[in-house]
Parts: sequence; C-alpha cells; structure tokens
Amino acid sequence: MCKNNRRNEERQAKSESLEQHIYKFIEPLLRKMNQRIDRRLVGTFLGLVMAILRHRHRNQGLLLSELGGHLLGPERCRAGTKRISNLLHSEKWRSKLISRFFWQQGTERVKEIQAEGEMPLVLWDESVLEKPESLKADRLCAVRSSKAKRLKRIKPGYFNPPGGRPIFVPGFNWLQVLVIARQGPPTLAHLRWWTTRGDHKSTKREKERRVLEKIDALWGKDILHIWDRGFAGRPWLTLALVHAARFVTPALACGASVRWPKHYQLLDENHQPRKPGEISKGKRSWEHRLLWDARRRCHRQVGIIAFPVFDRTYQQPLWLVVARRKQQSPWYLLTSQTIHTPDDAWQIVHAYARRWQVEMTLRYAKSELAFESPRLLSWQHRKKLLLIASLAYAFLLSCLKSHLENLRIWLLRTFCHRTGKRSRDVPAPLYRLRLAISLFWFSHPPPFLSYL
Repeated sequence: MCKNNRRNEERQAKSESLEQHIYKFIEPLLRKMNQRIDRRLVGTFLGLVMAILRHRHRNQGLLLSELGGHLLGPERCRAGTKRISNLLHSEKWRSKLISRFFWQQGTERVKEIQAEGEMPLVLWDESVLEKPESLKADRLCAVRSSKAKRLKRIKPGYFNPPGGRPIFVPGFNWLQVLVIARQGPPTLAHLRWWTTRGDHKSTKREKERRVLEKIDALWGKDILHIWDRGFAGRPWLTLALVHAARFVTPALACGASVRWPKHYQLLDENHQPRKPGEISKGKRSWEHRLLWDARRRCHRQVGIIAFPVFDRTYQQPLWLVVARRKQQSPWYLLTSQTIHTPDDAWQIVHAYARRWQVEMTLRYAKSELAFESPRLLSWQHRKKLLLIASLAYAFLLSCLKSHLENLRIWLLRTFCHRTGKRSRDVPAPLYRLRLAISLFWFSHPPPFLSYL
C-alpha cells in the first residue's frame, strides 16, 4: 500500500509539473488577456487548452458541449460549456492576441536559429477546412475536397472507381507558416483562414502577399522561404522577386499534380527559352549521395546538378537545382540562392526536404485536433476556438525540445507504450504524446482543472 501511495504521489507531482509547463508556455498571452478580460475567463482559457489536449475525437474534438465536460467534469458539463461560450463570445478580446503570440514565437525561433549560425527555413503551405454538411456558417465558400479525392483514388483489387470532375464542398481556405531549422521540431508562426465569397471575400494571392510583407518586416531577408507547387507560377514568382525574397520552389512537376503551366519556360545560361526538364537533359550529375527517405524508411541514391537560369519577365538570375532519384521523378527546384559548389546544391535539396513538416502539421490539425469539427456559426468565435486549439498543438511541439526529454520519455513509456520498432523510432511522436498526456491526466488530473 505504501508503495502504491508513493507512486501515486510521484505521478501527481509530474502531473502538476506538466501543468506548469503549459502555464509557462502561454504565460505571455495570459498576462495580456488578464488586462482585458475577467480573471475567471483567463482561467477558463488555460483550462480550455488543457481540455483540448485531454479530449481526443476526430469528429467531436472541438464541440463546446464535449469540451465543457472535460473542463469541469461530466456532472458539470453544462456549466463548463457555458464558461467556454462566455470566453469565445467575449467582445473584450480578439483573436489577434493569439496571432501576435504565434508571430512572437516565430520571431524568437528565428533569432535562436540565427544565433546558432544557421539560416532559418520558413515553410509555407495552404489547405482547406471542409464543412460539407454546413450551409449557415459565416463566410463559407467553395473549396476543393481533398477527402473526396482520396476516396476516389484507385485501390488494388477494386474496380470501376468513380471518376469525373473534382468535387467542391462548403469550407474555408487556410494558410499556415512554420519556422524550422535544418534539424529539430518546427515552430508554429502563423495561421490564417479566409473566404472567397460575400462581403469579406479575398483572394489567395492577396492574403499571401500580406503574410510575405509581415515576414519581411519582422524577420528581414536572412531567411529562406520554402514553397510548394501551390505557390508556383509567374505571379507569385514576380512578387518574390519584387520583395527580394530568398526562396526554394519546385520548377516542374514532382508528382502527378502540376500547377506550373506546361508551356512555362526559363532562360538558360545562353538566354534561350527552354523548359526546366530540358535544361538538364543529357547532362551528368555532379555527384551522388545516399539520402534517407523518411517516408519509405530506406536510403536512396540521389544525384545532384545545378544550372544558372533567368526569369523571362524580369531577367533576374536564378538557379535550377535538379535532384535525380532512382525509380522516382526528379526534383526540379528553382531557387534565388547562388550555387557555386555541390554542397550548395545539397543544402537546397535538404532544405526542400524539410517542407514535409508542414504537410504533417496540416494533417495533424485535421485528424488529431479536429479542426473541421467546430459548429460555431460566427466567424470570429470559430476563429478564436481554432487558434486556441493551435495553442495546444504549439505546446506539443515545445514538448519535443531537449529540456523536456525525460518527462516525454516517461510519458510515452508509461501511458503509451508501443512494442513496434517503427513506432518507437519516430523522431516526433506527437500522436503518441498527446494520447499519453490524455491518459495521464484522466488517471491523475492536474490541480488546476480540479480547482476550476
């Protein structure tokens, strides 16, 4: 009995320690909110972040009635739901407070990476939040359904797959920006949602231009932007050249989805217009290296070669880096960085390989944090809830840092043990980590939630 009591006391102390880490992480934001709203709502704000970590459900993860039960307990579910509703409907604070907090987190991470002598990588990606069964929510617009595209994909052993044109459903457009180094976890810097219909309609390029101007004002030019095919094309390339941004972007299809025009051409070193795939045709790679393929968990031999090219509109000098992979389509990467040696070209390839982190972030937000589950009709209230859920994700990313390694390993071993080597070797086990925290707090509730 004494041994069990001692173990429970140790676990309760670790539960309180984990709670303190959350408080320290969002303490700057809590201080600013304490100046605007009642301290009881500030306590609800902190408790809501912890409740989101506890409640794991893809379809109902951000429902207020569900979160209310996790905030105050099942017997006080109505009171907890009312507290969360009062927090989100309060006119004394705006979602810009959380957005500024994320910008500050990104700025601090940029300074840390620069202090280590590296160039920060700024990852961009766009997605959509699908609300296929909603019609009355504020600022809905038509978005292409990626979920329907996955369901229509041909699967081995099944015949007559549905075809036809892409499926569009009600939803919202989404832009996300991360800051990351050559190694280590990313830092969430910015999230933005917008619509293309109604009185508040906007365009994708207008939103992206504002974010680019904001990044220039906060972080300067000593960063490297990593863009995917969604940012490819002459209009965005022109905007990047006007802002003198350092960037890496695909110059040709790296897969089946092509967003560059098929007739798009660059000027080679002789100022002759040629397609990116034709410039490297018939030329040997500078050198080869074995690179680790994280998706397929194997080493692949990759060859590298680079060419100076020019934009046809402004005649600006650029470089085309070609990474040739065996049994896969090559990467054609267009960059504003000057390439003098093979090592310079490899740095561009490694930088673009880090872009997969932002894809994983979007997937985690949709599947694990249930970003598509809120049923709030008001745009501002929904935006507040999504940003609060993003705080929970940002905290999970902070748990991957070295100073929390002992606590993280103990949580994974004790409350989310896995026997498979594949699961145990994951460098960023965010799914397991959230499950471990959820199970840990169910068995040993943190003191703050008990106080509420």
